[in-house]
Amino acid sequence: MFKRFALTLALICASTYGQAQSKMETIASMSIIADFVRQIGGERVNVTTLVAAGGDAHTFQPAPQDARRVAQAKLVFINGLGLEGWLPRLVQSSGSKARIITVSQGVQAIRDTSDADGHSHAHDLDPHAWQNVANAKIYIRNIAQALSAADAEGAPTYAARADAYLAELDRLDADIRAGLATIPPERRRIITSHDAFGYFAKAYGMNFIAPQGVSTEAEASSRDVARIIRQIRAEKIPAVFLENISDPRLMVQIARETGAKMGAPLFSDSLSPESGPAPTYLAMMRNNLKAFLDALR
Repeated sequence: MFKRFALTLALICASTYGQAQSKMETIASMSIIADFVRQIGGERVNVTTLVAAGGDAHTFQPAPQDARRVAQAKLVFINGLGLEGWLPRLVQSSGSKARIITVSQGVQAIRDTSDADGHSHAHDLDPHAWQNVANAKIYIRNIAQALSAADAEGAPTYAARADAYLAELDRLDADIRAGLATIPPERRRIITSHDAFGYFAKAYGMNFIAPQGVSTEAEASSRDVARIIRQIRAEKIPAVFLENISDPRLMVQIARETGAKMGAPLFSDSLSPESGPAPTYLAMMRNNLKAFLDALR
């Protein structure tokens, strides 16, 4: 009996191992993209995230184990639009033959056209395209197409999951528009840590002002901060918001010196851990919407 039990256990373990091994190994550059890939890939894919929840993809520095992870992947999903400047060297050092999928392909990119002093220039793309739900739908279609091309057997599953998730995104977009419509137009102006909400502003009729540009790599100067403080006072901007990837001290200073309301933390470039309020893209966008409504209505 013991031999029969041992044999059965060995077969179960071998079967489980085979199922685990059959999953397609994928890499996502950041937590938001990882969530998208999991939503579409389901049980057919294993997703490893390079920049974990709460991390900053702008300033990420890969570790040796990241190169090993990339080397083992079949697909690497990245945002593009200049977000992952560290990626080419990582892929080269890993020796990976993985296909690189830029999930923002097809998005109409916004350019960062003014610096902290308002001088016109146009050299940096704003990478935060996911902040417009219409762009998130483009991400999803690109991911479903890439997964189907790499795993033809799973294509019907990926298509069905993509259709279901696109319907969820349509509901999210409608809820955002309905919610923001309850905010008086003159109050749709807020301050955030860095300029991560340009796509949201353009899509949904909000006005965001940030001491930093589209990347967190550049620190705001004292002149930038003084200018923003004057603007808040002059225009009576009602609220300032922290972001989950930013040092809170600057925004606390601005709120203290202007009397502007401090809104709940926003999630801009990263999801929260599973135990937090924004462990998925859908939860992140709804969390931010609630924060705007609570502070501005």
